Amino acid sequence: MFKGTEKLWDILGEILAVAMVITYAILILNSTFHFIPMDSIVMTILQSLKTWGSLILIGVVGFEAMSKRNFIFRIIFLALLAIIVIFMFFPGTYANFIGIVAR
Repeated sequence: MFKGTEKLWDILGEILAVAMVITYAILILNSTFHFIPMDSIVMTILQSLKTWGSLILIGVVGFEAMSKRNFIFRIIFLALLAIIVIFMFFPGTYANFIGIVAR
């Protein structure tokens, strides 16, 4: 599935890592100096990048790492990534799951 794509995932991971650092730096600076209005489209984009960019970066770096591994590790990684995405889309599912485990 990922054979021969390690270089592609490497380049994408580097680009996303730099983009995420810039995003977090802008958001941290904006929390102090308030140069971007909170209700602007730019702030909405930055907040979305903060949330989803991190998950995408995890996926890309994971795909890069899994390109060198066997099929079982790929399946485990994809299953764990799917669980994270499901819990992000359905936060009530996470709360129910934690409630079941905590009993």
